[in-house]
Amino acid sequence: MPTYVYRCANGHTFELFHGISDESPKRCPECGSEGQRVPAGGAGFLFKGSGFYVTDYRSKGYKESAKKEKGGGSADKPAASGGSASTPPSGGSGESPPAKPTPPSPAKE
Repeated sequence: MPTYVYRCANGHTFELFHGISDESPKRCPECGSEGQRVPAGGAGFLFKGSGFYVTDYRSKGYKESAKKEKGGGSADKPAASGGSASTPPSGGSGESPPAKPTPPSPAKE
């Protein structure tokens, strides 16, 4: 059952909790005169954007720090090994691949 807001002829404002189909006259608790229903402000819901979750509207800084804590960078994670420390990874001879040559930088005039 919803809560309704009423105002009497003397300016008193009061709230009543009753069913939606209840059409009986509502009386002011202060002066006893009949009250007229007035529009209420609502419940304060905010629906916008792509979703309705609190996390949909996180700040950019919060998202970046959460990504760092989660381990988004590969430098923070230890390398997973397929065997013991003395054996090289599978498919390799233990040597690192040759480095790619770097192109010469343009001369400044």
